[in-house]
Amino acid sequence: MPMPSDSATPHPELQGWQSLFYRSGDGLRLHIAETGDRHAARLPVICLPGLTRNALDFEVVGNRIARDQGRRVLAFDYRGRGLSDYDSDWKKYDLMVELEDLHAALTALGIPRALFLGNSRGGLLTMLTAITRPGVLAGAILNDIGAIIEAQGLARIRSYVGKIPTPRSEDQAVITLKHLFGGSFPEESDESWLAFARRVWRSENGQLVPRYDTNLMRTLADLDLEKPIPPLWPQFDALKPVPFLLIRGELSDLLSQETAEAMVARHQQGEFGQPARLHIAPKQGHAPLLEDEPTIAAILDFLAIADPA
Repeated sequence: MPMPSDSATPHPELQGWQSLFYRSGDGLRLHIAETGDRHAARLPVICLPGLTRNALDFEVVGNRIARDQGRRVLAFDYRGRGLSDYDSDWKKYDLMVELEDLHAALTALGIPRALFLGNSRGGLLTMLTAITRPGVLAGAILNDIGAIIEAQGLARIRSYVGKIPTPRSEDQAVITLKHLFGGSFPEESDESWLAFARRVWRSENGQLVPRYDTNLMRTLADLDLEKPIPPLWPQFDALKPVPFLLIRGELSDLLSQETAEAMVARHQQGEFGQPARLHIAPKQGHAPLLEDEPTIAAILDFLAIADPA
């Protein structure tokens, strides 16, 4: 059974955040990072990270949402990531299993309706939520994920997940990340790269270890990138009843500009007439870090429209 939502402890790395834990249906202890006013009148924001990512990715934008709009912000660690238990069966690192975990958490926390911010894989979970539990979704922000996923982007992700040599120091970690992602993020500062490294690895017994189960690589092994990737227009169309913001990295290899523009145009068609916006994060690839001021401003503006004070 899920743990009660008031069983919060200070987050070990995020100042001003709390850690919540709940049980999945198959017994794993899963983690959520929380900040902001739990009793706020405005809708909470559910933050869902990418494939190997974790709740730490939402520190900057989550702090701004909580501070500027007084909202409760909840950032999830999927099973096998962050502070959540790893699964002994890697085949359960599956979107539908993670969707069940997400719904179990929303039930345990007593959240009937929320705004969703999904990075990459988190955007897929947001679209699936719109299909399986539409009443909970009041607005959707997708960060660099769309109805058509570019094969070259998937190939790049598969090339490094679970395969990056473990760095011996934080300095080496920064060098490794710059080598892998420097072309996608050409203007990040040294401080930004160090912060990124600390979100990818953690220190354990004096050594750096990944913040995710490297068995995640096995979920990508059977992808046949020679075949066309099925489009996700039906899943995306499930978002039509709610306001929508799409963020695309200017240098993204996973979401094309053509697809992004088509998604916004398509969302505004039909009977619902909900607002849709496209924001381009300059000089960033997949997925934008959500730390630059223009992107944060776009997110705050959208939340205010989707759920006014």
